[in-house]
Order: sequence, then C-alpha cells, then structure tokens
Amino acid sequence: MMAVKCNEDWMGALPVCLSTMPLSNLAIPGSHDSFSYWVDEKSPVGPDQATSIKRLAKLSLVKKLMKKWSVTQNLTFKEQLESGIRYFDLRVSSKPEEAEIEIYFIHGLYGIKVWDGLTEINTFLTNHRTEVVLLDFNHFYAMEHNHHLYLVNMLREVFGSKLCTADCVENITLQHLWEKKYQVLVFYHYNVWNEYPFLWAGNKMPAPWANTTNVHKLIQFLETTLGERAKRGTFHVSQAILTPQVKTIVRGLKSGLKNTLVHRNLPMILNWVKLQKPGAMGVNIITSDFVELVDFAETVIGLNYLLLRNKKDKENS
Repeated sequence: MMAVKCNEDWMGALPVCLSTMPLSNLAIPGSHDSFSYWVDEKSPVGPDQATSIKRLAKLSLVKKLMKKWSVTQNLTFKEQLESGIRYFDLRVSSKPEEAEIEIYFIHGLYGIKVWDGLTEINTFLTNHRTEVVLLDFNHFYAMEHNHHLYLVNMLREVFGSKLCTADCVENITLQHLWEKKYQVLVFYHYNVWNEYPFLWAGNKMPAPWANTTNVHKLIQFLETTLGERAKRGTFHVSQAILTPQVKTIVRGLKSGLKNTLVHRNLPMILNWVKLQKPGAMGVNIITSDFVELVDFAETVIGLNYLLLRNKKDKENS
C-alpha cells in the first residue's frame, strides 16, 4: 500500500488556535529509523553492529536476512512526508573504508547518502511552505569531529534559511515558524550543537525506549514515561515500537521484523494512540515502524482536534 497523499499539508490546515499553541503541545506523527526503506544488502555491515555479526555477514544469505530485520519503513522520505510524517529519527555513519568524507544513513546496513535524503526533504518543504519537520540526529557511528562539521555544513547548505534558530521550546508555534519562514528544527546529539545557532541540543528531544517485544510492557512503558514527561521545556517522543531480541530474530529469521513483530501488534499499538490526548502533559511526537500499514499518521494528526474540544468546553463552563 502506498502513502496516502491527503496529509501533505496538514499543519497548514490546522485551525488558527492550534497553530498558535506550542509545537510541543501538538500531536505529531513520526517514523522510527526513518531512512531504512533503502538499506543496501551489498554494502558492508555498519559499525553499529557487533563483530560477531560482521563475521557472519560475509555470507550473502546473512545479509539478505539482516535486511529483513534492518528495514523498519517501506516508504521513502517523500512518501512519508506526503502521508503526514513530520518527525524523522536519523542514525548516520561514515564508511571507514572510504577515503573521502561522506555520511550515510545506517541501520545494520548502510542506506543512502545523507545528502540525498536531505535534498528530498528540502524539495518537499519548498513545495509545502506551511509544513515543518523535526530532524533528530541521535546516533552517530565512525564519526570524528570533522565528520560532524561536514554534516552540519551540509544541513546549512541544503536547508539554508529554513533552519529554525534554537529557542525556548515553549516559544515555537507554527505561527511563529511561518512568520520567520522556518521549516526545519534539527536536534543534534553530539556536542557541536552549542556552536551553531540552528542546532537544538539533543536533550530537548527525549525519546525513552522500552526495548521490549511485549506489547503490554510497551504500553505500560509509554504510559509511565508520559506521566513523567518533563515540565522543563522539551519535546517528547513516545516510541510506539517493539524491539526484536536475538531470540526473536532467530525464531523469525526468514520472516523479518514486519511479519514477526509489527503486523501482529500494530492494531493494539494504534488503539493506545487513539486513546491519547495532546497538550502540555499529553502526547507530543509518536513514532512507529512501517507507518503505512495502518492509518497511523492520520490517527495521530486527528488527536489535535481534541484540543479544540477542550478549548470549547472551557469556554462554555
């Protein structure tokens, strides 16, 4: 099933009273390991993997199986954006065996060049001026300081004046971003963020991780971490994802992540999402694997309209 195009301008279509609320109070759909729709089984195994896996991966069958477990999304950036996804979870790496500096997305295996992914996102934003994306660079592999400088300059080159200057989280509303013509917030989990006005500290985007294959434990974890959501001015990511353990992978080796864990549990995860409310102490960003398998983005976006109801109720009371 391909992405539905009806959510490509959902931020611009929100009622005025929602566009003046802090972005951290809105419900925003995100994808987990957002770039993994294209991992290359011919590429070397990434530096994010254990040595034992690297040895095994010399067998081509092992890489084919790795791909089934590395891919967490079927849609390209463009298709994810068209379906309404606005938060991207990004893991990047250099290729130590290459002479020149280049940065790639990574999840077990290498993906596309970061440059290609960013330019795809930028093209979408140029055509959809009311839409805003949050790019969360949270895992770096085989990267020295000069790799970080290369990546940060690339961000500046690709997005230019669309990059939003870091500020108090509470000040960032859609209305504010539209006035300034900002469309990109970059969260950077490495200590060069304080040297560039357009990099937000990684700790402004906490994303607690349940690390479980059990959907009931996951939901319990999402509830608990939401209850502890910091009042100290941050965004908040609810990672509505199940993580395979080694034994899960061994048991479901041929079937891969989607068929072993995701398909079976997505309906329960989606039901949890449907019961949420955005707002200061409610959900903010929710991420999922294989965002197109259910009407995930649609459901998360729809939660924002509960804020309108709350507002009306207050006015009438």
